[in-house]
Amino acid sequence: MNDILQRLTQILEARKQAAPDGSYVAKLFSKGEDAILKKVGEEATEVVLAAKNGDKAHLVHETADLWFHCMVLLAQHGLSADDVLNELARREGMSGIAEKNSRQKG
Repeated sequence: MNDILQRLTQILEARKQAAPDGSYVAKLFSKGEDAILKKVGEEATEVVLAAKNGDKAHLVHETADLWFHCMVLLAQHGLSADDVLNELARREGMSGIAEKNSRQKG
């Protein structure tokens, strides 16, 4: 399952250097972080609405859009899905309360 995330990360990195007129992602990168953040917000709202409507296929579709745009945002900051996966692995087996408290102390 991680293979798709790695391939997508490579594509996103390549799109940073691509011409904006030839790629949606390159155009998004060229517009800057505010445009990327706007897309993440829009997609998050669409996930919420899909969940409220109870349409599982639509929820999966919108969640894929949200994950994709979050990966674009990560790439904008020089991060990747691996960074998020490593953080999830770090949290594995830790209670949510303990994890939250560990962030508040740092």
